[in-house]
Amino acid sequence: MKVITSISQMQQEVQALKNDKLSIGYIPTMGYLHEGHVRLVNKAREENDIVIMSIFVNPLQFGPNEDLDAYPRDFERDREIAKNEKVDYIFYPSVEEMYPSKPSVTLVVQKRVDVLCGSTRPGHFDGVATVLAKLFHIIQPTRAYFGMKDAQQVAVVDGLITDLHFPIELIPVETVREEDGLAKSSRNVRLTSKEREEASVLYKSLKEAEKQIFAGERDIEVIISNMKNTISKNSSGAVDYIEIYSYPELENLEILEGKFIIALAVKFSNARLIDNLVITL
Repeated sequence: MKVITSISQMQQEVQALKNDKLSIGYIPTMGYLHEGHVRLVNKAREENDIVIMSIFVNPLQFGPNEDLDAYPRDFERDREIAKNEKVDYIFYPSVEEMYPSKPSVTLVVQKRVDVLCGSTRPGHFDGVATVLAKLFHIIQPTRAYFGMKDAQQVAVVDGLITDLHFPIELIPVETVREEDGLAKSSRNVRLTSKEREEASVLYKSLKEAEKQIFAGERDIEVIISNMKNTISKNSSGAVDYIEIYSYPELENLEILEGKFIIALAVKFSNARLIDNLVITL
């Protein structure tokens, strides 16, 4: 496994891989790897000749009230995990390498960002789109892998690839879950033991909603109300939002049809958890 910190060297390596007609699977990360990232690597390994992972904590996607310096970092640990999972290259640039001066061009995401978590993080997905555009140009992957735990990010990346005509196949990978259904997250360790037991109700509420929909329920307000009741009766968590939109467009629905997402966020004492389910009728 090679660790590369220079954009020019990464581009040279990629060009050599392209000359050899090798397919490239790419996993962009901000490091502090967990089982969700490993799932992405495994999927990329299955479908490509070469796997490239980037580790870069992108300052452009942190808001003024979000502590960039406090974001967890442990490159040595990440490198060992990547090596064990047979990643071929880690692209590990510094902030100075990626942004040697204030950018003269950044991207603004016009759609799919004013709902769900994006509604309270203005500018966040502009930063995500800007850094991904740079990384896609540098790495030129055949396929790019993203976890569906952050389904809004997947929707934004889908729009980025489509609108800017990147010749990249977007591969969404299903959420990695604990045995009781709770979506795996580094935030789960912040739950008290009681909250951890309660937190399984998030996925349970999503699956109950799915069952109701396939049984014929089409009233969005009824579905959301039932989910809120399930969560409030079975946990101490406070519902931040439960929303249903078309997917990946993330637009309001008059009636439930086609492909749509049910997404939720619930606040516990020291952790805010998100989860979702994408359904096709």
